Amino acid sequence: VAIVGVGNLGHALAGYGGFASRGFRVAALFDATPAQIGTTIAGIVVRHIDELASVVREESVSIGIIATSADSAQTVAERLIEAGVTSILNFAPVVLSVPGGVDIRQVDLAVELQILSFHEQRKAVEPASAATGGSWMEVASR
Repeated sequence: VAIVGVGNLGHALAGYGGFASRGFRVAALFDATPAQIGTTIAGIVVRHIDELASVVREESVSIGIIATSADSAQTVAERLIEAGVTSILNFAPVVLSVPGGVDIRQVDLAVELQILSFHEQRKAVEPASAATGGSWMEVASR
């Protein structure tokens, strides 16, 4: 696994122990910010994004994680794919365009919060529904 973007989210992902416990090895970290290059996160030295292609090939990386801004995510995806990555986990808040044969999973934290919020609203309506004898959908539409 290669992580591109080592800001707050990328830094947290690099140190996440759940990857290793499930057999995923974070092989490389990349960023374009000069202050990040050469720093060490979770025992891995952050490399410049320009090294991505050679490192992906050397380390036989097939999965990339994008933890960049929306503005740079598409370019990063293209660079990952050109380097040979065939699966991408995208945390950037943008839908990426990738060719066939490349698997992509979008993680949108705002959508996840909306889902939880919906469930919270539903829980709040269900007790009212029981008190009035209607379904939660009927109560919510009143």
